[in-house]
Amino acid sequence: MLTRLTQELTAPFSRRRWLAAAAGLALGAAGFGPAMAADDTIKVGVLHSLSGTMAISETTLKDTILFLIDEQNKKGGVLGKKLEAVVVDPASNWPLFAEKARELITKDKVAVVFGCWTSVSRKSVLPVFKELNSILFYPVQYEGEESERNVFYTGAAPNQQAIPAVDYLMKEEKVKRWVLAGTDYVYPRTTNKILEAYLKSKGVAQDDIMINYTPFGHSDWQTIVADIKKFGSAGKKTAVVSTINGDANVPFYKELGNQGVKAKDIPVVAFSVGEEELAGIDTKPLVGHLAAWNYFQSIKTPANEKFIKDWQAYTKNPKRVTNDPMEAHVIGFNMWVKAVEKVKSTDPDKVIDALPGTEAPNLTGGVSKMLPNHHITKPVFIGEIKGDGQFSVVYKTKDLVPGDAWSKELDGSKDLIGDWVGKKCGNFNTKTNKCLGSGT
Repeated sequence: MLTRLTQELTAPFSRRRWLAAAAGLALGAAGFGPAMAADDTIKVGVLHSLSGTMAISETTLKDTILFLIDEQNKKGGVLGKKLEAVVVDPASNWPLFAEKARELITKDKVAVVFGCWTSVSRKSVLPVFKELNSILFYPVQYEGEESERNVFYTGAAPNQQAIPAVDYLMKEEKVKRWVLAGTDYVYPRTTNKILEAYLKSKGVAQDDIMINYTPFGHSDWQTIVADIKKFGSAGKKTAVVSTINGDANVPFYKELGNQGVKAKDIPVVAFSVGEEELAGIDTKPLVGHLAAWNYFQSIKTPANEKFIKDWQAYTKNPKRVTNDPMEAHVIGFNMWVKAVEKVKSTDPDKVIDALPGTEAPNLTGGVSKMLPNHHITKPVFIGEIKGDGQFSVVYKTKDLVPGDAWSKELDGSKDLIGDWVGKKCGNFNTKTNKCLGSGT
């Protein structure tokens, strides 16, 4: 029933996007149009792009929620009711995300929404969730600088991905020059602002930092990769820290291979490239390049092996891969189920209050906990790309790392905390003992 988007990755871009749209729309067809009204179901909104530049990453997250709903319904559902998915396609169109979110909450009457990938899509829907007092679970690494009452952030904050990745490159790879390459929107720009401040605090000179942004869907990387090679030829060990998102990663990595940029010379550590994005391209030229995540499919634990087996059985595809944002949805979904069952209600206010302190097993052997700032505890892993598109873990944190909503590296944020339990505030200033009035 399910097909893999990433089988299209080596096709021309226009064709691949059309195919991604067709596959995504077909997979989600049951969720389009008016939802089947039934008093004995609890509706779950799924807000992921099934077409456009982000379909390469987001379609599998839609499939993940459908899988989790199916698994939960086999257990009897929640509160004695079956869960019913309502799937919409915001089509990598940021204003459309807000429209579709409003539709899910007001028209389809969903109890919760799992969705978004890019920060610009999340920022687009924030006012809707606040106005209508609904709940969003956001499963992707992001730039931090936010702690909203109606959002639960199950992806990595910068201190759970970006900062550990830079520390690893400094210590293990002896990197002295840094290329911060990202897609031109809020997540890469804010993350790179944090990383630039962090690098300078470690004694890195401005001349040893190169920053570059490209639009979504960028395809011509020849000049930029040549510039990276030139920047890396100054006699100092150089690395690329990549916050490139979506299908632009495919030609970027292809061009690295074309120009012979090898990991031993200029390693690339990516924050938005995982198993799904690598599944359809020739990874042999990329062996040794890195990614920083909180989960890899290759990690051997009983929980992960069972999840992979069940996922591949559900998709009827023994080669279907898993990735980090999928695990974030697993954790968030199970936390939501626990909170609903605890308060015996899907009432947003009751569930929001019940979620902090809720624990759920992750797939790598630990137990994640929802914190008062609506972020979770997560392990951090750095993996090397292997020839088969999987990752070999080269670094992991000893313990789970609590997600920081606000970055200590930025002057305007270092005194802020999110605390929706004690302070009832997303940006409480610990020096002035005042809430600034908004979680963003």
